[in-house]
Amino acid sequence: MKRSKNTLGKGYLLNGYRIEKAIGGGGFSLVYLATLLAEDRRVAIKEYLPSAQARRVEDSRVEPLSEGLAGAYRQGIKRFFDEASALARVNHPNIVRVENFFRANNTVYMVMRYEHGKDLRWYIKHKSGKLSERFIRTVFPQLLFGMRELHNNRLLHLDIKPANIFLRPGGKPLLLDFGAARASVAGSKPSGPQTLTVGYAPIEQHMGGHLGPWTDMYAIGASMWACINGRAPPASTQRAIKDTYKPAVRSFARLYSPQLLEAIDWCLEMNQLERPQNAQELLDVLNPMAATDAGPDPGEPFWPFRLPWKRG
Repeated sequence: MKRSKNTLGKGYLLNGYRIEKAIGGGGFSLVYLATLLAEDRRVAIKEYLPSAQARRVEDSRVEPLSEGLAGAYRQGIKRFFDEASALARVNHPNIVRVENFFRANNTVYMVMRYEHGKDLRWYIKHKSGKLSERFIRTVFPQLLFGMRELHNNRLLHLDIKPANIFLRPGGKPLLLDFGAARASVAGSKPSGPQTLTVGYAPIEQHMGGHLGPWTDMYAIGASMWACINGRAPPASTQRAIKDTYKPAVRSFARLYSPQLLEAIDWCLEMNQLERPQNAQELLDVLNPMAATDAGPDPGEPFWPFRLPWKRG
C-alpha cells in the first residue's frame, strides 16, 4: 500500500509496537503490519481514522477536520472502542483474534493476530468463479461456526465479502476486517456512518432497516454466489427496483447440487424474513460432514431430507 499523509511511518513506536508498513485501509480506518517488540512477533494493527472526518497532524495525533465534525468523530471513537472490546471477547478459530486495543494519538487502535494466506477474492479471480462444491462446502461451514459465535456475542459483521474471507494454509478460513462490525441486538437499526459493499449488502443495510444475523446471511450467500459465478450478484438496491437476479438453481444446475444452489438462493432472498435467520439454520443445510477427504461429487444428492424453507 502506498503511504499517504495520514499513515504512520515505518519505524514509528506505538505502545510497545513498531510500525513496519501500511498494508490496507478504507474510508474509516488504516491497517498496519507491526512488530510486538517484547515478543519479536508480527501483528496487524487497525487505526480508527475516518478520512471524511479527520486527518493526521504533525505530532502524529489524529484531529477532526473541523469543529463541526468533532462530535461525530468522538462518537466514532467510542463505537470503535466498544466494538474492539466486544471482539476481544470472541475467541474462535475462524474469527480474526483481537489481542489488544488501546487509545493513543487521539484515536483508537485494535491489535490483531497476523496471518499468512490469501483472501477468497484471489481464488475467485484465479478460477473466474467456478470453484468446486467441495471447496465451498469446506470453507463456508467453518465460517458459519465463526459467525454463530460472533452473533452469540451480540455482534454483527456487516461487511462479509470475499476480500474479508482469508484462507490460511490448509484452506482454513478466517473472517477479517471488522471495520463495519457493531454491537447489535436482533432487529436494531444502524446508527452513525456505515461501511457496506454493493452486491454483498442486503437492502436493509442500504435503507437503514432492521439489522440482524439475517443481514450477514445475505452477505454469506452473495459470497457463495461469487464463488460459482465469478462476481457479486446484482446490487440489492437495483433488485428492489427491478430484480434481475437469476436463481442459482436455474443458472448452475448442471454444475452443483440442488441443495447448495437452493441454499444460496435462500440467503439471497430480498425479504429478510425469508432468509436464514441465523447461522445455525444455514449450517443445518451446509453440513460440514459433506466436505470429506474424497470430496463430494458436484452432481450427487447429499441429504434425503427436505430443506427447511421448502414447502409441500
